[in-house]
Amino acid sequence: MCGFCGFVGSKIEKSETLQKMMDKIIYRGPDSSGMHIDGNVALGFRRLSIIDLADGAQPIYNEDKTKVIVFNGEIYNYKNIKEDLIKAGHVFYTRTDTEVILHGYEEYGEDILNKLRGMFAFCIWDTKTQELFIARDFFGIKPMYYIQNDKELIFGSEIKSILEHPNVKKELNINALQNYLSFQYGVPNETFFKGINCLPPAHYLKFKKGNLEIKRYWEPEFNIDNSKTLEETAKEIDKTFKESVEAHKISDVEVGCFLSSGVDSSYVASQFKGQKSFTVGFDYDKYNEIDYAKELAEKIGQDHYSKKITDDEYWEIIPKIQYYMDQPHADPSCVALYFVSKIASEHVKVVLSGEGADELFGGYRIYHEPFSLKYTKFLPRFVWKGISAVCNLIPVDFKGKNYINRASKSLEERFIGNANLFKQNEKKKILKDTTGMVKTKEITKPFYDKVKDKDDIVKMQYIDIHLWMVGDILLKADRMSMANSLELRVPFLDKEVFKLASTLPLEYKVTKEGQTKLAMRMAAQKNIPEEVASRKKLGFPVPTREWLKQEKYYNIVKTEFTSENANKYFKEKEIVKLLDEHYKCKKDNSRKIWAIYVFLVWYKQFFGEEQKNVNE
Repeated sequence: MCGFCGFVGSKIEKSETLQKMMDKIIYRGPDSSGMHIDGNVALGFRRLSIIDLADGAQPIYNEDKTKVIVFNGEIYNYKNIKEDLIKAGHVFYTRTDTEVILHGYEEYGEDILNKLRGMFAFCIWDTKTQELFIARDFFGIKPMYYIQNDKELIFGSEIKSILEHPNVKKELNINALQNYLSFQYGVPNETFFKGINCLPPAHYLKFKKGNLEIKRYWEPEFNIDNSKTLEETAKEIDKTFKESVEAHKISDVEVGCFLSSGVDSSYVASQFKGQKSFTVGFDYDKYNEIDYAKELAEKIGQDHYSKKITDDEYWEIIPKIQYYMDQPHADPSCVALYFVSKIASEHVKVVLSGEGADELFGGYRIYHEPFSLKYTKFLPRFVWKGISAVCNLIPVDFKGKNYINRASKSLEERFIGNANLFKQNEKKKILKDTTGMVKTKEITKPFYDKVKDKDDIVKMQYIDIHLWMVGDILLKADRMSMANSLELRVPFLDKEVFKLASTLPLEYKVTKEGQTKLAMRMAAQKNIPEEVASRKKLGFPVPTREWLKQEKYYNIVKTEFTSENANKYFKEKEIVKLLDEHYKCKKDNSRKIWAIYVFLVWYKQFFGEEQKNVNE
């Protein structure tokens, strides 16, 4: 896992600009660096050495040096592909997966993408055709950003490197703020910076003579198979997952794993007997998974390392976290992920983690919602809408109010992913500028349209795979691990695992009784204690709700809410009201408060007078 950046078509001094861009992401690859510069292109690379430690430096060239590649990620089946390429006459100079991609592109063109098994973002420059080819993996595990300025294209693993290019003007994208307040992250494919976009997962781009072409090369499809029993399915999941874990262990350095109290990371950890696992928690009983993790680590014979994060440690690191994230990110667990990555980086260079299991196997509690709302079908929706309108005139929350509001909406209206913080009317209430505001339903509609013939839970999975998982789960996993020069691998997000998960019948995922990931839990139970396999999901929980009721942290947030930066974008009276309601225990506004606070902290890092570079 590394980082790269570059540009093509820029009529500027290349080496100095490229070096500045590379320096911004030095933590992604502290082991070494490399450049390729010719008349029209500049490619820069930072390396974290994992495979072929001696000869794996990038950029890497083909035999006649007409093609050059920079690559971030890991290809787990590269040895098999390499055998075919050698038979086809290709000559290899390294043992790296990087060189396999390059020769594979020579041999198969863009068809090489569907042969790969792994996580990747890479860029290939063809010196003969003067064409740039950039691709991103199937699920968006590895990041990729770009901006087109007329005849030039500037790109990188992180936005901060792109901002170093002299032809990129740093401007806030106000539309991104509006959407962020609902989703709690920058919604792909736009970013918080005008003109800078992220390349979507399972897409590639070609850039030649100022012309940009973007195409999708793979689509996650759900095709239900009812021919297998639950037990047969669980056995197949267990077999497929174990094969994926073994593939993800490929490395020339030691590999460890993250471990919380839940089934996903525990299942991963069960395949790591005799190795190392890592956990963090807080000094609050319901926000501390350390004891659970230690107990399981002992049972499976692991060396376990943990840390309790103090309140002050958490709050002090937030500005640094938002710098690493590139965009405001209101998921509080990203800070916990930073600390667990920091602990792991002191012992290993690579960790495996449980991201993706919930999206693929139906693990989120909200996926049970279609069952819990089934009785609402006895009344027409317009009746529920009327009841909801009356209830919302009551200024205080009461039991059942949220249920009535959800009953009044179709799935497409109420579900935008695992986070849905501010509704449209609430955003209009707190924002000073709502020009051009897009309804969240318009963002999710293209995805709903692709699965309109599927059941509601598949629809929710599909939305989460394309939005929540890319914009929240995988983004924070990449940023927080790479901030600590640590490679994070996700064996659930494997092509073969998805191929099996996509065939599961509804009743093997979510049950009427409220169980989630039923078949996957049965598979996990073959390897871990039953009480762990059935435990509800927590996933490094963070006590933001409690902190915001404490005077010290209330005042920290209020200072930001009443600042000049806040006054540029928010109505002070309204956002302070949210804060006061929570502080006085009138309403749980913690997630909304946190989203606004995180944006303001991030804004200071990238647009404020006190911009800081954490590398200096």
